[in-house]
Amino acid sequence: MVEVLADEQTAQTLLRDLHDVGALLTGHFLLASGRHSDRYIEKFALLRWPRRVEEMCRELLARLPWRGIDAVVGPTTGGILLAFECARQLGIQAAYAEREHEGSSRRVIRRGTRFSPGTRVLVVDDVLTTGGSLRETLRAVGEHPVEIVGVAVLIDRSTESIDLGVPLVALLRLDIANWPPDRCPLCQQGLPLVKPGTTALPGHASS
Repeated sequence: MVEVLADEQTAQTLLRDLHDVGALLTGHFLLASGRHSDRYIEKFALLRWPRRVEEMCRELLARLPWRGIDAVVGPTTGGILLAFECARQLGIQAAYAEREHEGSSRRVIRRGTRFSPGTRVLVVDDVLTTGGSLRETLRAVGEHPVEIVGVAVLIDRSTESIDLGVPLVALLRLDIANWPPDRCPLCQQGLPLVKPGTTALPGHASS
C-alpha cells in the first residue's frame, strides 16, 4: 500500500505542472519493466527544470512522516537528481545507486561513498511503476550499516500493491493502466510500439 501525501488542491497543481512541461505523453509505450502502457510519464520533461524539481521536492519533504534523516539515496538516473535536491534542501548527504555495469539490473553504491553506522537513510525516486529499481536500491543500501526510514517517490503510477519491506509514500498518484505484452490491447490494435528512455531490456536495443 502506497500512502499518497498530496491533498486534492496540491495534486491538481502538480498535475498542471506536469502538463505544462509536457511530461504526460499518450501513445503505445514499452516501459522499463517490459510492460506496455497507453500513457507515459516523461520524467525528464520535468527534471530538466531545476526550479520545478525544487518545488516538487519541497512539497514532498514537507509532507514526509519521518524526521531525523541523515542521508538521501536515489537510483540512476532520475533518482540521482532527486536525491541531490532533497539532500540539498535538508542540508545532508546524498548518495546514488548505480547499475553495476551496463545492462545489469543490480545496483551498487560506490565512488567512495561511506555511511556512519546508524545513518538514517531516505530512499527517493521519480516514478513508481513496479518497484524494481527501488528494490535494487534498497538492497544496495542494505549492504551498509544504516537504518532505512522509508521510500518516497514523486509519482505513484503502480497498478498493483507493492511491498518494499519499508514504508512507502508518494507525493502524487496517477492511475495509468499497463499490461503484459501478450495481453496488451494496443498491440492487438496494431499500434506502433515506442520505447521511451534509455534503459536497455533483455532482447531489446536501447533507444
